[in-house]
Amino acid sequence: MPAEQGFASVQNNLGVKYYKGEGVPQDYIQAHMWLSFAAVQGHELGRNNRDIIAEKMTSADISKAQALAREWLEEQGE
Repeated sequence: MPAEQGFASVQNNLGVKYYKGEGVPQDYIQAHMWLSFAAVQGHELGRNNRDIIAEKMTSADISKAQALAREWLEEQGE
């Protein structure tokens, strides 16, 4: 999957899909994770979208998203 291969624009799009529940179950934690990956690569829209979603999340949910991102990266060997 291109998002898993590190394509920032695809990661942004996937994050937005999770945010809106388009084709996938709505999940702010997954959305934040994918948008964070895009943001780290310098994708400005990904950063902006992540920040918008973060405003709708609890600090506990943001922590879960960050932990999920770390786990995912470890599984990928990064």
